[in-house]
Amino acid sequence: MTTSATAAPQETNTVTYRLQAANGLALVRLTIGAMFVWVFFENLGKGLYTPAGYAGLINYYIQHSASPAVWKAVMGLMASHAAMVAPLQAMTEISLGVLLIIGLLTRPAAFVAFGFLASLWVSEWGTAWIWELLVPVLASLALAAGRAGRTWGVDARLAQRRPPSRWW
Repeated sequence: MTTSATAAPQETNTVTYRLQAANGLALVRLTIGAMFVWVFFENLGKGLYTPAGYAGLINYYIQHSASPAVWKAVMGLMASHAAMVAPLQAMTEISLGVLLIIGLLTRPAAFVAFGFLASLWVSEWGTAWIWELLVPVLASLALAAGRAGRTWGVDARLAQRRPPSRWW
């Protein structure tokens, strides 16, 4: 038999645990967003968003990575269109960073980040420590699943207007 005296502490604990989990996801969201912004400025400083810089990096991965042959073919296509792809990558990185930091459209941004980082992870096989990108890949997937923008983000405001939306 459950009394109201025993139900209240259990309910409080559940709310506390959910709040702690939401705060943890928000911290991960801010970290991944900051990583994207940092990488944008780092790559900008290295000239990797120029056609020559982008193609050079991709060609390095093609020559030195252990990526599957089909993926190396995709990378070759990207390198041959570096004048178009390099600025698109720059816009993707800075956009994902800003969206994740402010917590706007977090679920789709995190899902795009998951795919983008997973593609980079495959591109770097054998040239970098395997966990270097795998952790942010999986963290981005967790952000998409966990609705991380609903804590400390613009999505929290949007969710007040339309709570059942899958976008936030």
